[in-house]
Amino acid sequence: MSAPCCAGQLACCCGTAACFLCCKCCPKIKQSTSTRFMYALYFILVTIICCIMMSTTVANEMKTHIPFYKEMCKGIQAGEMCEKLVGYSAVYKVCFGMACFFFLFFLFTIKINSSKSCRAYIHNGFWLIKLILLAAMCSGAFFIPDQDTFLNAWRYVGATGGFLFIAIQLILLVEFAHKWNKNWTAGANHKQMWNGLLALVTLILYSIAVAALVLMALFYTRSEGCMYNKVLIGVNGGLCLFVSLVAISPCVQNRQPHSGLLQSGVISCYVMYLTFSALSSKPPETILDENNQNITICVPEFSQGLHRDENLVTGLGTTILFGCILYSCLTSTTRASSEALKGIYATPETEVARCCFCCVPEGDADAEERIEKRGGQTVIYDEKKGTVYSYAFFHFVFFLASLYVMMTVTHWFHYESAQIEKFFTGTWSIFWIKMVSCWVCVCLYLWTLIAPLCCPTREFSV
Repeated sequence: MSAPCCAGQLACCCGTAACFLCCKCCPKIKQSTSTRFMYALYFILVTIICCIMMSTTVANEMKTHIPFYKEMCKGIQAGEMCEKLVGYSAVYKVCFGMACFFFLFFLFTIKINSSKSCRAYIHNGFWLIKLILLAAMCSGAFFIPDQDTFLNAWRYVGATGGFLFIAIQLILLVEFAHKWNKNWTAGANHKQMWNGLLALVTLILYSIAVAALVLMALFYTRSEGCMYNKVLIGVNGGLCLFVSLVAISPCVQNRQPHSGLLQSGVISCYVMYLTFSALSSKPPETILDENNQNITICVPEFSQGLHRDENLVTGLGTTILFGCILYSCLTSTTRASSEALKGIYATPETEVARCCFCCVPEGDADAEERIEKRGGQTVIYDEKKGTVYSYAFFHFVFFLASLYVMMTVTHWFHYESAQIEKFFTGTWSIFWIKMVSCWVCVCLYLWTLIAPLCCPTREFSV
């Protein structure tokens, strides 16, 4: 590692410089991207620790392979076998520290519009100091007095924050569907190719939704029993059909010409995904066969074989799940997303049709004002003219994500029996959370369609 690169890393850890890799082969990175990546790295680190704390396998391996394990646990006052460092209560405390960390920075970064302010420098640098602060907050939670009262109160705070995190993702999904349709419709006014793309993508989306509905009816129901599955599959399929008809109804089209089947196709696919996820999370139903033996029904037969290798399923599934959470955090913290939650949208006249319409076109991005090379990855300081995303909203979303992770890892309201190895074992709380999320998503989309009819004197823009 070269001396300039070492100096750059030191400036990143203890100063205001942007973080970068020491390999020159790495592509250029923007300061705003580097900052968000570092906060995401802290989030991932704490999430991994939470998963380890919920793992009985890891706890048993540590007892077996760490010398003087019992003496070490007594020395740090974590109980005879470090029982205070494992289980749902430990996860609650660690996530409390992480949530406080992000909430503190949310308050600290409110109303920052310039990257040259003192608060902006702290937000974009001093990473070693922030890591120490995060570790201190997570550790300090273990010394909170009256642990029982704290855990009971924090559970409800976590549930509220988790539900709010889900709600934000659902709102942004509906906004994404409307933005997609509006962007491509704007292109159709100039080139017929966009009309063809709209029709093709809409057909694909509805094909996926119908195929998912048929497969769920085939694998998650049977002629006898499975009443829950039959009703919910039928209700959710009917809701998808209903919102599709509403979207193309004449009364809606008169007030919202941009409303179409593309948006309802996106919503239908997401509803089918949530339905499948909910059915997979439902506790298994069992009946007695002719030999008086319990058999599991209402689930695909091949899934029972998959769950035999619990370590593989848990590891892969947990990685995918938290990857999705991290992706949701980062995509929810752009300036466009924060403005969408406030009801601020681009005007149709400024729309430029693009296949990757979520990306900012090159002309709209801030000019590359200053480029620095310190013997490694090139850093572009892209916030010289102003911040490119809302710092406060960024930290608030990660604050909610910390609560969502806490509730997800501890199985929401089935925390006492929660283990990471049984992460995909069905529970009624997870089942109903996913199912209610499905209905909330439909209601949000339906409201965007009928709101102009219910409030004709008010101006709506989606």
